[in-house]
Amino acid sequence: MSTTFLHTADWQLGKPYARVEDAAKRTLLQNERFVAVERLGALARQEKASFIVVAGDLFDSPTAAKPVVSRACAVIGAVGLPVYVIPGNHDHGGADSIWDTEFLQRERQSLAPNLHLLLKPEPIELENAVLFPCPLLRRHESSDTTQWLRHFELNDSTYGTKPRIVLAHGSVTQFGSAPEEDEDTTSVNLIDLQRLPGAFDYFALGDWHGTKEINQKTWYSGTPELDRFVKGTEHLPGHVLVVTAARGSKPEVRMLKTAKVGWHALEFRFTTDSDLTEFETQLRDRLGTRAGEDVLQLQLDGSLGIEACSRLETILESVDSRLLRLKINNNTRIAPSHAELENLTQRSGDPLISRVATRLAELSLSSGPESATAQVALRELYTSTHNL
Repeated sequence: MSTTFLHTADWQLGKPYARVEDAAKRTLLQNERFVAVERLGALARQEKASFIVVAGDLFDSPTAAKPVVSRACAVIGAVGLPVYVIPGNHDHGGADSIWDTEFLQRERQSLAPNLHLLLKPEPIELENAVLFPCPLLRRHESSDTTQWLRHFELNDSTYGTKPRIVLAHGSVTQFGSAPEEDEDTTSVNLIDLQRLPGAFDYFALGDWHGTKEINQKTWYSGTPELDRFVKGTEHLPGHVLVVTAARGSKPEVRMLKTAKVGWHALEFRFTTDSDLTEFETQLRDRLGTRAGEDVLQLQLDGSLGIEACSRLETILESVDSRLLRLKINNNTRIAPSHAELENLTQRSGDPLISRVATRLAELSLSSGPESATAQVALRELYTSTHNL
């Protein structure tokens, strides 16, 4: 017997995106996580999946707000297929968590009767598969949540030819989830695959936000909609896994894209003013003519003349407006061109401006703390003299 299902995790519905300053843009990012579930449901129907498993972190918090709970139930209900969920570190199943609230139970019954919460480590036998959930009952669990499977009696007479699927949320040995920006990681929620019997046919893992194959039977699905800047080539978020598992056989796993929001990174160094044209070209290559659909991490270095710096600010103003978030580290120095300096320092009709400009030019080339201030002052002086 074989079964086809969707493996997903780390939806983190209700994620606040606190680093996005604009409230409207935060709302757009938050909304896209719900829309991603709708796309996921469409893929499940297209692939004729029997059910969907969510390997932890359906919610971003164990105390998700009521509107988040209601909308989550609504989008899950619209999927139509059975959805089996274990709690992860973000929405752990401890005391007073969202899973125990009367409100969630009411909304689930009303809007998502297809949502099944797996809050206990015990087998769940389905028509064409057996699920072995390993829920996290605390945010940071020191013991392995899969240890109950180590001595579990498994033989073909128990569940026949139904494939056996483990759901767990955490880090396998020497492999941990990607941290949030500026977040430290600790050795918690560890999963020791080496100590588990070989009688299981697929391990559906959550916590790592990129799609990753650990071995032939073990995968992280990643988050269906990106929520952080990608680090490294092995980090492949924004997908769902279509899995066909059969008893005693290698599962067939396919990766399908679900993400819409583009998360980009660009590093650029200016050496001449003409580099601005190439910079704009690289921006267009990444962002096209879209607005409200992308996030950009931008690192700028090098130097530009006064007029070129003003043009750069104009470019960045438009980019910031079009993006959902611009995370920028702009180390571009103002380095007036020879013509610009000559225009300021050789003003026979205004010797005061010439003297001030000459001194500012000297300071701008120094290595002291006054260099950056002098660069800005030179620019302001140049702008004011050209607006007279």
